[in-house]
Amino acid sequence: MPPPVPPARPAELGAPAAPDPVVTPLPPERPTDLPRPVDGGRTSDAVKPSEAAKSPDAAKPSEAAKSPETAKPSEATKLAEATGPGASVKPTETGETPVPPPRPPELAGTALAITVTPVDDSACRRRLERLGARFEPLPPISNGQCGAAKPLKVTALADDLALAPPVTLVCEAAESLARWTTEVQVAAQRDLGQPLKGLAIGTSYECRGQNHDPDAKLSEHSFANGVDVMGFSFAGRPAISVAPAPEGSPEAVFLTAVRTRACDFFRTVLGPGTDPAHANHLHLDERARNAGHRLCQ
Repeated sequence: MPPPVPPARPAELGAPAAPDPVVTPLPPERPTDLPRPVDGGRTSDAVKPSEAAKSPDAAKPSEAAKSPETAKPSEATKLAEATGPGASVKPTETGETPVPPPRPPELAGTALAITVTPVDDSACRRRLERLGARFEPLPPISNGQCGAAKPLKVTALADDLALAPPVTLVCEAAESLARWTTEVQVAAQRDLGQPLKGLAIGTSYECRGQNHDPDAKLSEHSFANGVDVMGFSFAGRPAISVAPAPEGSPEAVFLTAVRTRACDFFRTVLGPGTDPAHANHLHLDERARNAGHRLCQ
């Protein structure tokens, strides 16, 4: 369908006026008092040399400019041009590429290794001794990203409390375990009427990811900074495993009490009910977190 045709122009408006012609503006007339340009637009005054330019001394180059030493760039300038940002190495006049300066003697040989000084744990070890723990230092552990600079092998805690098997921990984690165990002893006497004789240990040092996942973040076990407690043994009654117990029973009261007290000594406390990976033990570690935050689940 063709587009609609506009209506006819009313007769009273007449024919449309023609547009004004485009007129290119002309430059203003040159003043009559200015001299006429010569030599391609330069005035006669401009081509005349000044008195200073006609001076023989001014026309001659200075002695400094003619001196070959000053005319050539200095060695420092050449080095700056050659080594500056974006500079390229230019061949010398003989066509040879310049050789970089020799390595300073103090930097010769292999690259310097970055070393980290282990934290001084002597004060921690003295506290651990006063808590009644029996331990011995172990050689540094280094296994890829896993390891510990000053691990300890702890075989027993206060009152000959046995650790089966002995644990491999750094001193801070071992001290937290020793302090928490004194509270476990109080709960055992109060809730069970029996003294605590030992802890059944699952894992202390082990290089692995969290929850045994190889793709997860490294566990604190990888730094000898965590321990898994599987159960508790006593002098005159059966051992208690870390697992759900009948509600209201002495075993349930005891397990709840020791798990709650663990949150006062460790930065991480996980156990039954946290997730399936911790259904049969208490995971206790000293992972550092921002603003002293603790994870107690």
